[in-house]
Amino acid sequence: MSPFTVKARGLTLTGALVFMLGVGGCLAADTSEQALSPPTLPPTTGAADAAAPSPEDSGAAVLERARAFIATLSDAQRDDLLQEYTFANASRWHTYPQWYLSRWYLGRRGRIGLRLETLSQRQWGALNALLAAATGTGRNEGYDEIRQHLAADDYLRQSGKGDGYGRGDFYVAFLGAPSDRDLWQLQFGGHHLALTNTYRDGVLIGATPSFRGIEPAFPFEYDGVTHAPQAQEMEAFQALLASLDEQQRADAELSRSFSDVVMRPGKDWSFPEEAKGIPASSLNDRQRALLLDAIGTYVRDIDDANADLILARYERELEATFVSYSGSTTLSNQGDYVRIDGPSVWIELVMDAPYNFPQPHPHGLWRDKNTDYGGTRG
Repeated sequence: MSPFTVKARGLTLTGALVFMLGVGGCLAADTSEQALSPPTLPPTTGAADAAAPSPEDSGAAVLERARAFIATLSDAQRDDLLQEYTFANASRWHTYPQWYLSRWYLGRRGRIGLRLETLSQRQWGALNALLAAATGTGRNEGYDEIRQHLAADDYLRQSGKGDGYGRGDFYVAFLGAPSDRDLWQLQFGGHHLALTNTYRDGVLIGATPSFRGIEPAFPFEYDGVTHAPQAQEMEAFQALLASLDEQQRADAELSRSFSDVVMRPGKDWSFPEEAKGIPASSLNDRQRALLLDAIGTYVRDIDDANADLILARYERELEATFVSYSGSTTLSNQGDYVRIDGPSVWIELVMDAPYNFPQPHPHGLWRDKNTDYGGTRG
C-alpha cells in the first residue's frame, strides 16, 4: 500500500508536525501575506544542457514532486489534499471564485482539496515545483501562465474588488494517492483557472478539462511586473479569424449567440454531434498554420513532452477540424465567441460580461473528446 493512502473525510486528525521524507521537522502553517507570495523557482535546465524529457520522464517528475509536496504537510492538510478518485470529484472544477460557488451553489460545485491560504512559504515552494513539472515551460504558457493567473487574482484583491479573491482562495487536490501504477488526478484551480491532469501507470492520460479566463483582460501591473497571461491566446484567435476572406467568414459564422462556453462545468461528455463552421481542409497553408498556433496556445499549458504528442495527434486530424465563430471577429465585444471542433480537440473562447472592470473578459476552455478526465465518465 502506498504510504500516502487517501483518508476518509471527517476524521479527527491530531498533530500539526510536518514529516519530511527522511527528515523529521516542524513547520507551522503561515497564513501571513508573505506566505501567500510563493518563492521563485530556480531556472530549469535548458535544452542544450539535457535531452528533452519523455512523457515517462515527465510523469516520474510529477510523481516525485507530488510526494515531496505531501511530505511538507501537516496531517490536517494531508487530509484535505488527499481525496477519493471518483468522477464526481474529478469534475468539481469551476470558473467562478470559491466564495461565489459557496453562496449560490450551496457547496455542491465548490472545489475540494487543500486551500492555499494554509500554505507556508516552504510548502508553496514544494507546490510550485510540482506545478512546474506538470505544465509547460514556455513564456506565457504552462507554469508561467499559472503564476500570472495567481497574480491577477491578487491584483483583484489588492484593487479592492473583494476579500474572496487572491491566490489564498485557490485549491489543490490529489484524487487518489499519487502512484506509478494506479489512477490519480492532480487538480489545481480557483477563479478563472482549472488544471485537471489525470495519470495512470506513471504517465499522463488526460490533460483536460483545462480552463483559462482572465480579469482584467487588459495588461495589468502587479509587484512591478506587467502581466497579460491570456494575450497570446486572444491574439492567436484574432489572427486566425482576421485571415478568413468574406466567403470563409460567412461559412464559419454560427447562427446563435453565446453568453458562456458550451462545454462549461457540469456539461461533461455532451459534445455537439455535428461540427459546424468551416473545415480546415478548405483553409490555405497559412490559415492552417494559424489554426495550429491557436490550438498550441492551450495545449502548451501542459508539460512539453506530452504537449508535443497531443499536438501531433491534433495535426493529423486537422483536415477534419472545424473553425466557427459568433459575434465579431475582433473578440472585443461581450458575447464574441470562437470555437475549434475536431475529431478529438475542442477549444472555445467567449468574451464574458464585464464584472470587476468595464471591459468584457475572456473565458477559454480546452477539452478532448476522447481523453477528458483520462477517459473517465460519470
